[in-house]
Amino acid sequence: MPETAIHPSAIVEPGAVLGQGVRIGPFCHVGPLVRLGDGVELKSHVVVAGDTEIGPETVVFPFACIGEVPQDLKFQGERTRLVIGARNRIREYVTMNPGTAGGGGLTQVGDDGLFMACSHVAHDCRIGNHVILVNSVAVAGHCVLEDEVIVGGLSGVHQFVRIGRGAMIGALTMVTADVLPHALVSGPRGQLEGLNLVGLKRRGAGRAEIAALRDLLAALGAGSFRETARLRAADEVTPMEREVLDFILGPSDRSFLRPQG
Repeated sequence: MPETAIHPSAIVEPGAVLGQGVRIGPFCHVGPLVRLGDGVELKSHVVVAGDTEIGPETVVFPFACIGEVPQDLKFQGERTRLVIGARNRIREYVTMNPGTAGGGGLTQVGDDGLFMACSHVAHDCRIGNHVILVNSVAVAGHCVLEDEVIVGGLSGVHQFVRIGRGAMIGALTMVTADVLPHALVSGPRGQLEGLNLVGLKRRGAGRAEIAALRDLLAALGAGSFRETARLRAADEVTPMEREVLDFILGPSDRSFLRPQG
């Protein structure tokens, strides 16, 4: 691994912890509580503030602002954290905020994500692995995005919303309710269009498993989500059906997007 390199114009405050091979480009500012893992690269004009940890080999592009105080009027300056995993690509003008005392004090981002230009991760969010936020996506506070979620450009996710694993949100969508795993959601007010078939096939789901998920969506659309899920959970189901049922029966502060028609 190459030696750590810090551009002369960058400011790294005393107390910051840098791993091996860290590269900090021109005019970056790294605060005293920051921890950068091995091989992290800050391209230029990057601000990393607060009690923030960035995992190995993550690359942060120019003008991103990572770890500054939450955009929440209830925040009173308490010490909270932002933890970002390994091998993420955080593009230009991205903002990620730490947690708040009322939300558990931690914002957590997983591994291998792509956060495109101008996207935002708010306080107390939990973002999984292999998540993609396309340009100008805004994820409000306390949201949960599970692994392999893709959110299309210029979309917004309402606070406290959960988006299940493998779901895809189309561009220009406002998501105001929980999204089931492997679902496809689009439209200005976030309508559940069906399954994310492209994503399922890429993950190796077979015809039988996809058919079972389609049947489950139809059953859920015909009645109460939670009551139907409780009844189906007692049956023998496929692993992906079980994943959807567990998601529905898990804790939530929002309703669910329902199948159309």
